[in-house]
Amino acid sequence: MNTSRKLSYLVGPWWVLLVLFVAGCSNSATPEAGSSGRASGEGLSGAVRIHGSSTVFPVSQAVAEEFSEVAPNVKVSVGSAGTSGGMKKFVAGEIDICDASRKMKETEREKCTAAGIEFVELTIAIDGLSVVVNPENDWVDCLTVEQLKTIWRPESGETVMKWSDVDPEWPEEPLKLYGPGTDSGTFDYFTKAIVGEERASRADYTASENDNQLVRGVASDKGGLGYFGYAYYAENKEQLKLVAVDAGEGCVAPDETTVRDGSYKPLSRPLFIYVRKSSLDRVEVVAFVEFYIKNVGRLAKDVGYVPVSDETAKQNEEVLKKVLP
Repeated sequence: MNTSRKLSYLVGPWWVLLVLFVAGCSNSATPEAGSSGRASGEGLSGAVRIHGSSTVFPVSQAVAEEFSEVAPNVKVSVGSAGTSGGMKKFVAGEIDICDASRKMKETEREKCTAAGIEFVELTIAIDGLSVVVNPENDWVDCLTVEQLKTIWRPESGETVMKWSDVDPEWPEEPLKLYGPGTDSGTFDYFTKAIVGEERASRADYTASENDNQLVRGVASDKGGLGYFGYAYYAENKEQLKLVAVDAGEGCVAPDETTVRDGSYKPLSRPLFIYVRKSSLDRVEVVAFVEFYIKNVGRLAKDVGYVPVSDETAKQNEEVLKKVLP
């Protein structure tokens, strides 16, 4: 995603954090692997490796950019290959943190157990998974869950080829679909919520784990329809038209209120990061994760997501505190 988001950088929290870092190690020797001491931001070095969900990518990238102001000698790399792709790297020990737009699957938990990998799950934001069409589409402002199912269910690849196949009052405009690839947690979530079965989807659509490619596809095709995380719509509002969703109680569009209170359903969902406990033996990873959960509320909102509740934010702090070395 274009990371030229409109941020108002708040200097205060950085320097508060720096003071906390210094205070934490003022009476201790240079931290060793496995210790819980903190060096000042400028004294930190090393690397933090993050990969996974393209939906969570803008949040982790925003956190990484601000963390670089605190700890310029720590290299934080943020990649995006979909939640499932990130989980594969997580299990293989290639990354410290997996960005995830869905909860870890039981099969992935089993693989972690088999590999001796312990981890921490932190809920970092709430997303209103967004359905979008081309701005030239003047016949659709809202789609029912049933209409979305009609469009996306596996058998529709042979029967629903034009917008008029969904509703005969709509034009005979070719229906061109854009959506996440099968390694995406967004794909898993959408198919379960809309079609009723995870990973059940028609195959004749343009699939990509690169959400910017999906944005370009819908934006360039009058008959285009796609779905992805709200942040990508928020960054490209001039090129896309947001469609409300009717789950049986009227048309509701995603915004901070409807996503937080769950009235935008069934497409409101939590977003996560998974942190390897063994990576928390490294002081730079501890510092980054602490910085992440302290600042993610503001930064998630900046990139287009809804911050978690104060209660969830407190739970994140408690969970992390319990596993720190």
